[in-house]
Amino acid sequence: MVSTPTLTYAPHHLSAIVRGSGFPILCLHGHPGHGASMSVFTDHLSQRFQTIAPDLRGYGNSRTRGRFEMTDHLQDIEALLDRFEVDRFLLLGWSLGGILAMELALRHRDRVTGLMLVASAARPRSSHPPISWQDLAFTGVSGIINRVVPSWQWNIETLGRRSLFRYLIQQHTPVAYQYLASRGMSAYLQTSRPARNALNTALRAGYNRLSVLEQITCPSLVLAGEADRHITADSSRETADHLQKSEFICYPNTAHLFPWEIPAQVVGDIDRWIDRHPQVVASSELSSQ
Repeated sequence: MVSTPTLTYAPHHLSAIVRGSGFPILCLHGHPGHGASMSVFTDHLSQRFQTIAPDLRGYGNSRTRGRFEMTDHLQDIEALLDRFEVDRFLLLGWSLGGILAMELALRHRDRVTGLMLVASAARPRSSHPPISWQDLAFTGVSGIINRVVPSWQWNIETLGRRSLFRYLIQQHTPVAYQYLASRGMSAYLQTSRPARNALNTALRAGYNRLSVLEQITCPSLVLAGEADRHITADSSRETADHLQKSEFICYPNTAHLFPWEIPAQVVGDIDRWIDRHPQVVASSELSSQ
C-alpha cells in the first residue's frame, strides 16, 4: 500500500452486507475476500450491533475492470460511510482489511472508536516458503472437491494437508474446511485482476506505518495466529507494541485463517474486549458523559 497515490479516481460504489442494528461496526475483508467472508464475525456481532461488511473495489460484487491503487479503497470506504450516514464506528479488519482499518483510523481519529486487527500488521512480514507446482495442483483439486463435498475427511487428509491450505490453517477440521468451501472458494473466484494488480504493486513498494501508530489513541485489539506464514505473528505483535492502548492475543496451533479454525474462541475474545471497553460501542452522547 502506498501513502501517496499517483492517480486519482472517483469513489467506487461498493456492494455491502448490512446486518443487525445498533452501534456500527465496519468489517473489512482481506485478499482474496469479500464481505461474505466476514460472516464468521458478522453472524455473531450483528446480534448486538449493526455490522457493515463491504466488498472492496475489485472484490465480490464491487466489480471493476479499471486500474486502481490501494489508497483508492479508502475513498471508496469513506463514500460508503457517507452513504449509510455513519458518523462514529468501530473498525474490524482482517489481513489487508486490517491495513485499511489502520489507515482509516489515522485519517478519522475523531470518528473511529476502536480498532480490531486480525492477522494484520503495520509492517507486514511473511515467512511463506516458495510455492511449487505440486502445491498448486493439490490446492486446486482439493479446493474443487471441498466445494462439491465440504469437509470430506478423505479429501482433508489426502489432499488438503498437502495443499497450500497447510499454510493458511493448522487445524484441518471440518469446521475450517466448511468455511473454505462456503466462503473461501467464492472469495478467490470473485477477486479481479485489477485487485490483484493493485495489491502486487503495493507489495513491491513496501508498507511500514509503525512510526505513526502512536497517533491512534483509541483502544485496539490485535489478534494473530502463531503459525501465520502470510503475516507473521511477530509482525502483528510489533504493531500491538506500537499502538498506545492495545491488547495482543496470539492463538497457538493456528495460521492466517485462524478465525475459521477457532471461530467461537475468537468471537468470544472480541466480546470480552468490547465489554472491557464499552466506550468503543457508545454513541457520542454517551461517550462524552
